[in-house]
Amino acid sequence: MQNKKLNPVAILIVAVVLGGLLAINFNPSNYNNAFAKENIGAQAPPIQINNLAKQLNETFNSVSNAVIPTVVSINVKMETKLSGRQDFSGLEEFFGFNPFGGGGTPMPAEGSGSGVIISPNGYIVTNNHVIEDATEIKVTTNDKKTYTAKLIGADPTTDLAVIKIEAEKLPTAYLANIEDVKIGEMVLAVGNPLGLNSTITQGIISAIGRGQLNLNNKLGGNQNVENYIQTDAAINPGNSGGGLYDLNGSLIGINTAIASRSGSFIGYGFAVPIDLVKAISEDLIEDGKIDRGYIGVSYEPVNEAMAKALGMDKVYGAVVQEVVKKGAAEKAGIETGDIILSVDGKEINSSSELQGIVFTKRVGNKLDLSILRDGKKINKTVTLEALDNANLSVNENSGEKSIYESDIDESAFEGKINSLGITVERISTDQKNDFGVDYGILVNKVDRESVAYKGGIAPGTIILKADKQKLNTPADLNKIIKNKKSGDAILLQIKYKGTNRIVALII
Repeated sequence: MQNKKLNPVAILIVAVVLGGLLAINFNPSNYNNAFAKENIGAQAPPIQINNLAKQLNETFNSVSNAVIPTVVSINVKMETKLSGRQDFSGLEEFFGFNPFGGGGTPMPAEGSGSGVIISPNGYIVTNNHVIEDATEIKVTTNDKKTYTAKLIGADPTTDLAVIKIEAEKLPTAYLANIEDVKIGEMVLAVGNPLGLNSTITQGIISAIGRGQLNLNNKLGGNQNVENYIQTDAAINPGNSGGGLYDLNGSLIGINTAIASRSGSFIGYGFAVPIDLVKAISEDLIEDGKIDRGYIGVSYEPVNEAMAKALGMDKVYGAVVQEVVKKGAAEKAGIETGDIILSVDGKEINSSSELQGIVFTKRVGNKLDLSILRDGKKINKTVTLEALDNANLSVNENSGEKSIYESDIDESAFEGKINSLGITVERISTDQKNDFGVDYGILVNKVDRESVAYKGGIAPGTIILKADKQKLNTPADLNKIIKNKKSGDAILLQIKYKGTNRIVALII
């Protein structure tokens, strides 16, 4: 068999043909896939949000960018006396540092909080407790510039203060109208919690006119203002003095306190409403002090029992417990037992709401009051007076001795009022003199868990009137009670340790 040599030309032709075929079937992506890492993640989001959701997201983004520059960080230096850690359980004010108090050696301390710029030339509103006792106040704006601030003035009763930095053309918060603030609307809380600058949290307005929380205990009685906006937007230590904004970017309040047992947010925060913020800030900027007017009464909210006793169709208003002698209210003809239903046409649904309205007014301002007296609505106009002109002590017998130190008439009649759970007796001449009264009967025993006990009546109470009828003997009260049936209410005017009160009880 003859061996044949391969033709080099033929070999070349075959190679070219095979190479072309390989080139035609070669896919670079297949080559890359063979050596590439595993693909992760889906190729598209699982859903596409609708336009309304997009608009809400864009609103939050726009509002956040607009209001962040109006909020500043405040750092203070102070001297505090170190003795031991205080118990800050329950409803509390909050600082950005561990609070210590009491006696001992003065120690340097630092604190932090927030503030809101309210004028282009450097006025800033914050909480009084942020700058209280500060020896140095430093303010850092959103653009990272730091200034030394001076204190313009402070108002412990509202826990507000105004400070100032030397700067111009600062971003300034727009102050809302309190009448436009509604329960349930979305809000943003802006501040510097836990040292985290320019933090925004979102929530809703949970309540308006929240009071009687004992958050601000700087002063006693009706001198403290507690008329808060409640929100569930997260507020933590360091948020003090920061802003609460609506979705228009309008400032509606100054964050001031939280409800917490741990000192951190657990669901409730409180802000001073913008109407108070405006009034206090303007007053402090004008002359560094508060030119506040006082109405000259002590009052409590009307409860269900009182509304029933007075024949009211709904539970609202504030009952006047005592009237300051020679004060603005007395001059206007306000009396103990009057129910203040509205102020300047605004219905009063809590005593804190009334308090908030009064504290936005100045000396000389007039208030038009709608009052319920003896089942009839009447109108009174009160001209507010200065604190210096109002003797806020309604007790003219502050030095009275205990009734148990008086000479009690042993022959005085004693009677048990079972439906109220009290035992009453006549009052002696000495007791009348001690309490400064001309009539009334003495409660010397109160059954535990009785309606009187739950209504706050204690042994030693003088009952002056029942359903506005003067009482001279236990029989007078018993006669009124006998005309009541189960479920009826009785209205009592009492005096206890020098303080007058109006109390309503359901029999």
